[in-house]
Parts: sequence; structure tokens; C-alpha cells
Amino acid sequence: MSEFTHRPVLLQECVEALNIRPEGVYLDGTLGRAGHSEQIVKRLTTGRLICVDRDQTALDAARERLAPWMDRTTLVHSNFDQVDAILDKLSLSGVDGMLFDLGVSSPQLDDGSRGFSYMADAPLDMRMDREEGLTAADIVNRWPQEELRRIISQYGEERCAPQIAGAIVRRRRDKPVSTTLELVEIIKSAMPAKALREKQHPAKRTFQAIRIAVNDELASVERMLQRAVPRLNQGGRLAVITFHSLEDRVVKTGLAGFARGCTCPPDFPVCVCGKTPDIRLVNKKPILPSQREVEENPRARSAKLRAAEKL
Repeated sequence: MSEFTHRPVLLQECVEALNIRPEGVYLDGTLGRAGHSEQIVKRLTTGRLICVDRDQTALDAARERLAPWMDRTTLVHSNFDQVDAILDKLSLSGVDGMLFDLGVSSPQLDDGSRGFSYMADAPLDMRMDREEGLTAADIVNRWPQEELRRIISQYGEERCAPQIAGAIVRRRRDKPVSTTLELVEIIKSAMPAKALREKQHPAKRTFQAIRIAVNDELASVERMLQRAVPRLNQGGRLAVITFHSLEDRVVKTGLAGFARGCTCPPDFPVCVCGKTPDIRLVNKKPILPSQREVEENPRARSAKLRAAEKL
């Protein structure tokens, strides 16, 4: 069971944010290694847990980890942004809590063959769901230079995006870029010496950008929020963990929209829109990992947890 020694991020904080009831119905939309799911299902008696992941490998592994509780667990192979369709298929009108951990799961990062890592040589893949068509190689070798620059700048927040996009296009004219370390070498060749001396790996931001594009991550988060909140039962909780500013901005903005009441202009004497808040924010500011958790699990460093309750 050594593959399960990883640490789920903000574990206790998530459990508290969900306010789990033993008879409730809960959904873990990003199963991963099932660390969060295990702690949720342990607290259920007559309740039910729905575990969703777009990576079949995660679902297969969860059968072993969650074996003692499979009588109250349902595994679903799907993307978390299909939460409404998932609940429809299970004949559930609503649930009492949903958790979404938006980080790339440890197995995907640790398995060099998946192409997520800039530290191991592998085919340029980066698909969270291997049944999807678009790969990192498709983006690197086929997308126009301007589109490459846009995603590296926007999704990776990389200052050297124009230079990196140009270097990729020049290299692929000779032959397709096929492996992760080939891409790393191209990225490094395009960056000034000062950038190469920074603490973080020079390819980190570009790899993040391409991964986000391959998996349509930001749009998926927007779709998830719009579909998840209406399917919470009254008093149900939504908890979302983000790992970079782009995701957190989408979650913060989306939740703020659902928490907003009247949208009439300020100078209207009375409300005519009739809009009332759908949720209340459990914490106005995101919950951050403790210093101890960051020391024990460096991957938690950038994590932020936001939670809301259905009114």
C-alpha cells in the first residue's frame, strides 16, 4: 500500500468545511488517491459517497483503498464539470456536500510516463483522461505561435512567453517535438540567464500552461461551479481547493456571484430584480495550509480552500 502514503492537502480543514452528516450524500469530484474520500466515507453510516475521476487508473486504485466502505460508495468515470449529468444518471436531485481538489493528482505527477513532469523524459501527453484526444504534443506541434504565446502567458503567467513560443515554432519546423525533455531544452534555450537562475524550474510555468490547455481546466472549473451549486441541498456545503491564482480567481468570482443578492443599480429606491443569494461564504478569506503541513508536504504550499453553504 506504499502508493497510498501521500498526504491529502488540507485534509482536516476539508472535513470541517463539509460539515459531514452520517446520513448525508456527498460527492468527491476529484478522487485522486482517495485520501479525502476515505475520510468522508468513514464518517458515513447510512449515507452515500460518490467518487468521480476522469482518470480510470485512480478509480481502479480506489477500489482497494475504499474496499471496507464500498457498500456506500459509487465510483464514476467522468469529468467533475459533468456533475449535473452524473447526479441525473444516479437519480439524485441534490447532495449534502461536494469537494473538488483541483490539483494534479500525485500519481499523475509521479508517473513520469504521463508527461506531466519536466524532470522525467516521456512522450508529450499530459492528459488527465487518456481517452481524450488532445495531447500536449498536439498543442506544441500544431497550434499557431500566437496561440502558444497566449496560453503560456495567460495560463502559465510566464514573462518569457513570446520567446518560448517562438523557439518552439522554430524547432518544430525541423522535426516534431515529441518528449518532455526536448520541450524543457527548448524552453531553457529561449530564456535569459537571469530567468534560468530563479529558484523554480524554468519549465514549470510553461508545463502548467500546456497542461491547463490540454485538459481545459479553467473552463471546467467554471462549468463545475455553475452546475454544482444548484445541486446542493439546503445547508449543503461546497469545498474547493485550488493551487494557482488563475483557478482561485475563477472559484472566488464564481462563488461571489452565487453569494450576491440584489443586482439592481444602487440608485434604485426598491429592489425590482428579486434576486436573493444562493449561498453564504463559510470563510470570506481562503483557508491556507499550516506551516507544519507545508513542511511535511511541500505540494500543499500554494493550496487555498474556499467553502460555501447553500441557503
